Amino acid sequence: MISDFFLALFLALIQGLTEFLPVSSSAHLLFPSLIFEAKDFGIVFDISVHAGTLAAVIYYFKNEIQALVHAWIPWTKTRSKEDFSLGLNLLAATLPIVLAGLAFSDLTESRSSSINSIAWTNLIFAGILYAAFKSSAQSKSLTELTLFAALIIGCFQALAVFPGASRSGMAITGALIIGLNLKDASKFAFLLSIPTILGALILMLVKGAYSIALSDMLIMLTGFIGSALVAFITIRSFLQFVEKIGMTPFVLYRVALGLVLLLL
Repeated sequence: MISDFFLALFLALIQGLTEFLPVSSSAHLLFPSLIFEAKDFGIVFDISVHAGTLAAVIYYFKNEIQALVHAWIPWTKTRSKEDFSLGLNLLAATLPIVLAGLAFSDLTESRSSSINSIAWTNLIFAGILYAAFKSSAQSKSLTELTLFAALIIGCFQALAVFPGASRSGMAITGALIIGLNLKDASKFAFLLSIPTILGALILMLVKGAYSIALSDMLIMLTGFIGSALVAFITIRSFLQFVEKIGMTPFVLYRVALGLVLLLL
């Protein structure tokens, strides 16, 4: 039997690796309990690993976040219009998943997703991602992103309430459909994860996760540190190589994953 510490470390590594890749972190975190009947640490652990990935993405994009904050300070004389517009677009793109999270809170909090449902979700949304990648003009940059286009990306991201859909994957899919180049589509999806993950953390805390036993502290610390370190490496590596590797390897992985799960 895997000890709680090593199981927590394993799950933290999964979260850090898959949160920002288009492969669905929520689905992967369900696998140990669904397939191997491993212990489910519950919402307290979810908070720790999501906080870890949030810390990683904030640290990686610290310069961009500083520029966004600077652009939104009313009394600043040298505000960047591009950074102000990007901040507005991020807010617009966040709105759909906030509404979807509230409307489907029972689904997002449920841990009863079946292997078959995760498998089919992987297959369906992998196909949509591949179609978007192959058909997209990929001719636009972030500076050309409109408020309406950002809202479209947000609507795609909102589909991540279904386990197996992948928040990052759906955001990138939406960004490719409206014509963003792959590198900027990925960057926008990562920046969009900041308010999205922060909102999820707040919702989990409101739901009662503030009741934390002392015995949970080691598990939480393991989840936070493990997911933060792996997430930072994942973000850096993905953005460096995404234009070279494209989306096809991730689509093939998700198809293979879906087929394997259907055979279980």
